[in-house]
Amino acid sequence: MPKATNGAISLEYETFGDGAPRGTPETVLLINGLGSQMTRWPADFCDRLAARGFRVIRMDNRDTGLSSWLDGQRYVLKDMAADAMAVLDAAGVRQAHIAGVSMGGMIVQRIAIDYPDRVLSMTSIMSATSGDVQATPEAMAVITVAPPDPRADFEAFIANAVKNAVTIGSPGYPWPDGALRERAIAEHARGFNPAGVARQRQAIGADGDRAEALKGLKIPVVVLHGADDPLVQPIGGEQTAAAIPGAELRIIPGMGHDMPPALYDIFLDAITTAAARAKTNA
Repeated sequence: MPKATNGAISLEYETFGDGAPRGTPETVLLINGLGSQMTRWPADFCDRLAARGFRVIRMDNRDTGLSSWLDGQRYVLKDMAADAMAVLDAAGVRQAHIAGVSMGGMIVQRIAIDYPDRVLSMTSIMSATSGDVQATPEAMAVITVAPPDPRADFEAFIANAVKNAVTIGSPGYPWPDGALRERAIAEHARGFNPAGVARQRQAIGADGDRAEALKGLKIPVVVLHGADDPLVQPIGGEQTAAAIPGAELRIIPGMGHDMPPALYDIFLDAITTAAARAKTNA
């Protein structure tokens, strides 16, 4: 897969829809959440988005997957937004539609604030204007309690990953049997970096509240959030939409803090609606 660089940081990314015989399609850049790899935007989802007429880019954030792990170095969301711009540069993309989930939603908000000339539309998903969110104690434990050591007990590690996913997941949109276990095994094999999660949490906290800055956005925005999200509760989406002029808020009953296959169409519609509005406004 190709790599982009931002200074000393190497960034893994992958593109979909490059070979379509329709000229140069508009690009959608997908940003994932805290400690999660770009594979949380599954290839099947990216293919479906590309089939709607887009070039699609997914990337590993710094400190995850096959991008650089920083070994104690501190950074902020502005740095992670700059990473995303480096990926667009490497892919030869001047402007893109951007979509992010959870921490990724915070990063795309920061991109839209810092690089307005490079953003066509934004979809902020299961996110908030700051890291000060009202999570349930059980959901907060998912990101604060260290998992079992996979070298000591791999099965306990995988079982914990599945339990955590169910804890924050979508009660109205369950995963297929065995899918969460398969995902946990694949993610561990691709890149397990728990220290990076702590550094990413510091980056979220250091960015403060973006609500005031978001008031200056002049792009189409769709804010998508689960009514049953226990980690970033619906108030996070409500406050995001309230801060952005003209933003559309979509609260989905039965949706939690994840993207199971049964939610693909809802996610796809949010992203493509924002993109279509950008064309209307052009």
